[in-house]
Amino acid sequence: MDSALLVHRLHFAFTATFHYLFPQLTMGLAPLIVILKTLALRSHDPARVDFYDRAARFWARIFGVSFVVGVVTGIPMEFQFGTNWSHFSRFAGGVIGQTLAMEGLFAFFLESAFLGLFLYGEKRLSRWAHWGAAMAVFLGSWLSGYFIIATDAWMQHPVGFVRAGDGSAQLSSFWALVLNPWAQWQYAHNMSGAGITGAFVMASIGAFYLLSGKHVEYGRLFVKVGVLAGAVFCILQIFPTGDAQGRMVAQNQPVTLAAMEGLFDSAPGAPIVLIGQPNVETGKIDNAISVPNMLSFLTYRRWNATVQGLNAFPKDQWPDNIPLLYFSYHIMVGLGTIFIAVTVVSVFLLWRGKLFSARWMLWILLLSLPFPFIANTAGWMTAELGRQPWLVYGLMRTADGYSKSVSAANGIFTLIGFMGMYTVLAILFLFLVNREIERGPEAQPALAEVVEVS
Repeated sequence: MDSALLVHRLHFAFTATFHYLFPQLTMGLAPLIVILKTLALRSHDPARVDFYDRAARFWARIFGVSFVVGVVTGIPMEFQFGTNWSHFSRFAGGVIGQTLAMEGLFAFFLESAFLGLFLYGEKRLSRWAHWGAAMAVFLGSWLSGYFIIATDAWMQHPVGFVRAGDGSAQLSSFWALVLNPWAQWQYAHNMSGAGITGAFVMASIGAFYLLSGKHVEYGRLFVKVGVLAGAVFCILQIFPTGDAQGRMVAQNQPVTLAAMEGLFDSAPGAPIVLIGQPNVETGKIDNAISVPNMLSFLTYRRWNATVQGLNAFPKDQWPDNIPLLYFSYHIMVGLGTIFIAVTVVSVFLLWRGKLFSARWMLWILLLSLPFPFIANTAGWMTAELGRQPWLVYGLMRTADGYSKSVSAANGIFTLIGFMGMYTVLAILFLFLVNREIERGPEAQPALAEVVEVS
């Protein structure tokens, strides 16, 4: 691989990975804030209304911090298309420019404007209007996510375009672009992943309050809402979104599926590998623990269906880092399985009325906080590594899309600069969020005596 190409790929991978730590949190918290505001709106007890409102304001402040850092880290990615990936921009700009512009002009401004109203306009708005501001923030953040997903989905499964005389892709159908079937399932799968992040963060902070004896009533509320929402999102993550997305990959990118699963040879009744290490040189999985026929059933709903292996495709069409793709996919699936187990046990203990006193389970919830971020990162690595060696699947190879005039040395210089700046941003983010957690939802001293969360 050309050294400049490698640097440009690492550069974008770093900025994109760091950036997405923050949107997944805001998109995950947005529906939970709406739930808290809905609880406040439905209550007729002034003490309970104040309780839920304070809880919503607490998470809105954390949402706001994450939103700001997400904006700051997201803007450079737009410029990278022109600076580091100019050939790609020239080829695909006539198509993806539509969704990127709509994300900025509509969804972003909707989210940011109503976030300001929600944070600073509560005393000037009616209860219903303030709830509406929370709903608008939720819709804006999720609409923003859709336009970004639609952009990536076109790179995975290009539709609604024609080739111009200069070889570039030009949009021929706006509705084909935004209603791309790949985008619909990828979006649903991605947003359920973001929902898991928001739910686990809320439950984790609630567990921290319960274990430390601070803001106990709020801790109970956060744990309860977090584990219930987490259970719902975990179910959606597997079925129907994960199942449908996997079948979409099998239908349109069969070589990607083979690499994800470490399947080198086509076989009827293909097994699914639970544990093992792909050995590209020998074309097999080392130390494999697998379930016979399961991959065939999950992919084609037939136990003896033939699943194409990597050897059915020319090697120049194989993903260029099969081990990393394989492990990214299995980390995502493995963590997703753990999330299901954690939420199922938590919901059971909640139903039995023992969750808030089960310190061992609260410790699990507390320590689980970083793992949804890891799972979402692994999921995006699976999607982007799986598309290789294509930048736009079937149309433009990654090696043809980068800026040939930007040397590897220039790329390394700016990458080091971004690493330094983002380290400062990470420290600032952690400081601000930690300060909000230490302050808590600012409950009044007498509130715990008059408010009981069942």
